[in-house]
Amino acid sequence: MVKELTFGYSPCPNDTFMFNAIADGEVGLTGYRMKPMLHDVETLNALAMDAVLDITKLSFYAWMAVKDRYRLLHSGAAMGFGCGPVLIARKPLKQAEIPRCRVVLPGQWTTAHLLFRLWAPDAHHRLFTPYDRIFDTLTSGRADCGVIIHESRFTFEAAGFVPVVDLGAWWEDLTGLPIPLGGIAARKSLGESLIRQIDAAVNASIRRAMADPDETMPYIRQYAQEMDDTVLQAHIRTFVNDFSLKLTSRGRRAIEKLEVLARNTGAL
Repeated sequence: MVKELTFGYSPCPNDTFMFNAIADGEVGLTGYRMKPMLHDVETLNALAMDAVLDITKLSFYAWMAVKDRYRLLHSGAAMGFGCGPVLIARKPLKQAEIPRCRVVLPGQWTTAHLLFRLWAPDAHHRLFTPYDRIFDTLTSGRADCGVIIHESRFTFEAAGFVPVVDLGAWWEDLTGLPIPLGGIAARKSLGESLIRQIDAAVNASIRRAMADPDETMPYIRQYAQEMDDTVLQAHIRTFVNDFSLKLTSRGRRAIEKLEVLARNTGAL
């Protein structure tokens, strides 16, 4: 009898690109079926708090809170240089003004929120909404500035917004390390042997996508918020890289540094 493993990831192009081969069944595990469950990243973070899914994409900020129950995989990370969240607004703002602003963020447990807290620890007027509603929240005047992630970083200027700070660039200047955004984790209760097989399957799916990107496009387009080919390709190139194939010791140092800063500032 084939057993089912629930696998949560986001509908964003980098995830649907990486996991296309798992979704269509071309990559799998003997005796198991990995069932895709697509949710926005903050929903995945919330599900991880209750260990609902067997395998899940989650923000590294959320992983810090659930690592007693989840084992981080070597493959599938969203990490790198030049890929961090960006604080934007309808008009230019200085850092000194931010504590007086209403700031909209894409989720309580997103790494974007944590990076913002580290950059602006005195900014307490924070509200949360799914990442694809940040633009609308700013346009409506319900917030003065907001932190964007995913494909929004490629379209915010065309939408009429200006950058306040690139939180990824700030992180890189501060640490010299890649920006640790999110990763794939499996419930520890699955056992080490099965987790290693899952890790290998995730890696194989990513390699298949890299070898034949065109094969992934129909699946990506089912869920993409932004359909422009240039934006989709830029998104994938930015968030899928060597760290997606293997975290490496440098990647793990970045996660450890983020956790140290989170604990030192009371974010954990």
